[in-house]
Amino acid sequence: MAPPRIPPIHCLQSFEALARLRSVTLAAEELSVTPSAVSHRMRQLESHLGVRLFARGDFTLTADGAAYLGHVRQGLRALQQLPGSAVQRTGAPVRLRLAVTPTFSREILLPKLALFRHAYPEVDLIMQVAIPLLDVKAEETDLEIRYGTGPYADVEQVCVLRDEVCPVCSPEYLNEAGPFDGFDSAEVVSRARLIRSPLEPWGTWFRACGIGLPEPRSGGTQFNDIGLMLDAAAAGFGVALARLRLAKTWLDNGRLVRLSARSVHSPQHHFLCWKPGTLERWECAAFVEWAKVSLG
Repeated sequence: MAPPRIPPIHCLQSFEALARLRSVTLAAEELSVTPSAVSHRMRQLESHLGVRLFARGDFTLTADGAAYLGHVRQGLRALQQLPGSAVQRTGAPVRLRLAVTPTFSREILLPKLALFRHAYPEVDLIMQVAIPLLDVKAEETDLEIRYGTGPYADVEQVCVLRDEVCPVCSPEYLNEAGPFDGFDSAEVVSRARLIRSPLEPWGTWFRACGIGLPEPRSGGTQFNDIGLMLDAAAAGFGVALARLRLAKTWLDNGRLVRLSARSVHSPQHHFLCWKPGTLERWECAAFVEWAKVSLG
């Protein structure tokens, strides 16, 4: 059997540039060719591989495209190394430093991270915890997950997770203090112990339901970590306003139950952020492209 043919390198260079710049015109300028040449090379490459690399006209990568991009960047980077260079001699692993918010990391990132590690085994991930809303981390990182309303003026970014919120509590607390009848009136809300968190203010739910109550400032318990807040609700501390994607584990195992069939969009989102120029490193660009496809 004949070995598989390697795609033409000019097609691979065009693919890498187009995935990074997300513009045929900019990719053509960088490669000193015409835009039509870039488009032709993309059709040629997709035909050669037998898969679609881009999902939409804004050049968002498909899952196949995101996975292939990392291999292409690794290959192009290897070809740029001179024989006997320091990188080649040492064989040192590529390190990617990532700062993540705690509950997002446990519930969203880590369950899927094996897919990234399988696609890029040469990348060593160094992870540390970042404080949500304050954007504080122990040391400098290449990429970071920020939680808030965005956008952020000091970094480039992509939103990787939006979520909806709904009041939840433990079955025991519901039996003790309920029923709460949808939790959508001031009378019902006033009968409950509200667990507070600056990460998910109750005002979001109150405004959506037309409840004329101010943001609770005292009474009950308060947590600055979503996971701790959900654990407190599961332990019977009261009612929490939960992000449904982050609370999926608690809801699936029955430790928490929803108090309403309704859910409302949270104004807070999770953003993957980096300083300008960071994506010139292939491993950083590969993680961003993977995150856009896998985490949303």
